[in-house]
Amino acid sequence: MIDYIKGAITELTPTYTVLETGGIGYEVHIALPTFTALAGSKETILYIHEIIREDTHLLFGFRTKGERTLFLLLLTVSGIGANTARMIMSSYSAAEIQQIIAQGNTAALNAIKGIGGKTSQRIIVELHDKIQKINIEQNGEMIAAKSAAIDNELKEEAVAALTMLGFAAGPSAKVVDKILTAQPAATVEQVIKTALKML
Repeated sequence: MIDYIKGAITELTPTYTVLETGGIGYEVHIALPTFTALAGSKETILYIHEIIREDTHLLFGFRTKGERTLFLLLLTVSGIGANTARMIMSSYSAAEIQQIIAQGNTAALNAIKGIGGKTSQRIIVELHDKIQKINIEQNGEMIAAKSAAIDNELKEEAVAALTMLGFAAGPSAKVVDKILTAQPAATVEQVIKTALKML
């Protein structure tokens, strides 16, 4: 089993790269963010997932172990194959995918070619809890995704409380957004109190 390949980039396209190491060139399938990250580089290290069948032997490469873990999680969802998983990872960054699933954002998943309503629901239902436990980027993007999910939950609570108090949902959401932008560490109670003064 290949864990990673470190080598010279001899070919790079939006869908695959060829890494040469020890005199052997390995064709490694990649997602668009990886292509963008590798552009201009002469060598790299990619973490590998192998798919071996009777008629094929494919290598998929990722910049971090977290990205590879995300890919493997997507493959556990019924109806998601390697190409669909790569399509998802080409449409958004790994941290964005983590955030989308954590927030239950089916609309963002439905916007991806080949992902229908039932599939997006399955992804969210099956991966919602698992996705929040993995370190996606190992460089702070995971923290950003988690805090964004928390912010979204806090916003929903605040807007719900304001609508119960008789304020319209639209204006309430705009005011809550403004407050959270200015005071990202504010609690739900502080957000509601501030909003009451602004509405």
